Amino acid sequence: RVLLVERGKPPSEGLWAVPGGSVELGETLAEAAAREVREETGLDVAVGAVVHAFDSVVRDDDGRVRFHYVVVDFEASVSGGTLAAAGDARRAVWFTAETLDRAATSRFTVELLDRLGFDTPAPG
Repeated sequence: RVLLVERGKPPSEGLWAVPGGSVELGETLAEAAAREVREETGLDVAVGAVVHAFDSVVRDDDGRVRFHYVVVDFEASVSGGTLAAAGDARRAVWFTAETLDRAATSRFTVELLDRLGFDTPAPG
């Protein structure tokens, strides 16, 4: 299973993605990952190894950079809490390879899930 949230704000509003967000000053990447999961899903996680990293550059219609993210995805296991979407996540759902075909995801989420061995549909 993989935990995905439906994004409630641009740049990926309406798409399903791994919980995440910005690193706060003084936070390690792992601390930021755990905090973002807690804020968006209500779950506490033990953060493990890095499983994927990439740049995401989003440009406007004139070609100017609108957003530039450096994304680092971690493996994690649930250690507590209760699943409930919050923050900028509209919904938080556990997906299996069989249920992913109902989720509109970005190409970045598909790349991550493919890397992890999920048989994912084409990006929606």
